[in-house]
Amino acid sequence: MGIQIIRQSATTPDLQDHGTVAVPLSAPACALRGLDVAIPQRPGTETGLWECSPGRFQRQVASGEVMHIFAGAGCFLPEAAGAEPVEFRAGDTLFFPPDTRGVWEIRETVRKLYVMV
Repeated sequence: MGIQIIRQSATTPDLQDHGTVAVPLSAPACALRGLDVAIPQRPGTETGLWECSPGRFQRQVASGEVMHIFAGAGCFLPEAAGAEPVEFRAGDTLFFPPDTRGVWEIRETVRKLYVMV
């Protein structure tokens, strides 16, 4: 497989329903949509587009993650002792170390590009 492209990834309508978050902390549970993108010869690397409706939920990702926020806004509340809340909005890029635990608070529907390693 060669180079892959998602045209206008910040606005593409080609996302699929991915259900709701695994550990919701608000009602209704945040709805998810996404587009998974495989990178051949890179097993264990997950990439794609992810969209989440407003609400709160527990982060359940053990992998390290790099994300770029295309749209939306919210806050991440890390569980680590002494860690400060991380406010984010469209245009921000975040880097999460492996095993980062905490709570997402999504105020405006978020769309992001992510790479998990």
